[in-house]
Amino acid sequence: MNGFESNLLDGKTRLHFVGIGGSGMFPLVQILHAVGYEITGSDAGEGDIVDRERAMGIPVYRGHAAENVHGTQLVVYTAAILPGNPELAEARRLGIPCVERSVLLGYVANTYPRPVCIAGTHGKTTTTAMLTQVMVQAGTDPAAVIGGKLPLLDAYGRYGAGREIIVEACEYHNTFLHLVPYLSVILNIDDDHLEFFGSMENLKAAFRRFALLTQNTVVANLDDANTLEAVRDVDRHMVTFGIESTADVRAVNVAEYRPSFYAFDVQVQGAKGVHIRLGVPGRHNVYNALAAYVCATMCGCTPEQCAAGIEAFRGAGRRFEFLGEVNGVTIADDYAHHPTELEATLKAAKAMDYKQVWAVFQPFTYSRTQMLMEDFARVLPLADHVVLTEIMGSRERAEDYTVRTADLAARIPGSVWFQTFGQVADYVLAHARPGDLVITLGCGDIYKAARLMMQKGAEKAQQA
Repeated sequence: MNGFESNLLDGKTRLHFVGIGGSGMFPLVQILHAVGYEITGSDAGEGDIVDRERAMGIPVYRGHAAENVHGTQLVVYTAAILPGNPELAEARRLGIPCVERSVLLGYVANTYPRPVCIAGTHGKTTTTAMLTQVMVQAGTDPAAVIGGKLPLLDAYGRYGAGREIIVEACEYHNTFLHLVPYLSVILNIDDDHLEFFGSMENLKAAFRRFALLTQNTVVANLDDANTLEAVRDVDRHMVTFGIESTADVRAVNVAEYRPSFYAFDVQVQGAKGVHIRLGVPGRHNVYNALAAYVCATMCGCTPEQCAAGIEAFRGAGRRFEFLGEVNGVTIADDYAHHPTELEATLKAAKAMDYKQVWAVFQPFTYSRTQMLMEDFARVLPLADHVVLTEIMGSRERAEDYTVRTADLAARIPGSVWFQTFGQVADYVLAHARPGDLVITLGCGDIYKAARLMMQKGAEKAQQA
């Protein structure tokens, strides 16, 4: 796998998306629909994205059926679609080409003169969304494909008529190797997805291959040792960013201007530049802002436009997203699912003006839970209270592993765990007190527990 398929859509005008209601599909649908492709799709469920697609005039079928692909010229599917899907089976029987979403993403990205592709184990959704905010506000009209919903757009991406497309570049299954970036960003490299890569060396090698696909400039975090090793001797123009190191673009005078919210001065090649105040909490977001600043200025935005867009950015969906209050208890939700991310999020939460912090964590995949067990047990107690759910296996089967949530709970004194989100919501609502912060954590469907708390709290308030 290397680069993108330049002739993927040659002679094709009719495309069918299996799983069209997914957040990763929607930006591609928006872009291709805007330039004139005839699109149909199917999805197992209804939802906001399906509603929007139908409002665009796109036929979306409820459920998957063989006849849905009749008349199409290319079938696009997500990684979540099972091999035995009737639409995929029918398409292959009829000789209709089928491609996974990341292949199409690589093609779409390279229809733009300047793909800006943002990779890293942590922070890529936030940085992609932040950069999109800066460039949209600056009037450059970029396209974007983001892993979370950007409030400015109320969407996961957009069609743009400008020169740039801003793409969240995921390393899992080497999907980012379908991209050919104009600018590539490596935020950090940490020990995740090792059940696929096998070792940290293989993971760093994948990021190195990603950097080598870059046509113009690699933007790299000089403070991250694994990133440095991955890009060492890469024969591409390099711009570095950092806080601790003497990077090309550096954050200096980093300080909190209110609890957990940071401000800093940008120093470019040793010269002091614009002052930036973050609109999202956590010191780790200084790095994300630096990466966004470098990319935006390289795409023609002024330092002042960068500062304005970064300060206006209030986060992407499921990235320290405040949902509301229930009886004086603040409910928030975050995508953090790796120990490094959990540590950053919980440290930011603890630095805020809340009485106590409740971490409601859903472990994601048995292999990750088993591999990083001790790190999870080390960082989760940063919260005052830890509530755990069953492991979400996703692509893994429980019977293939011995690890269970109870094993993690046994390593965290005072923690509790439950089998259902209803039990989680009832427990937290019964024990959290006014002034507390409850934050649900995980990349699965733990956000449903947060919404359930909001719902149950509202119902209780109405009854009172």
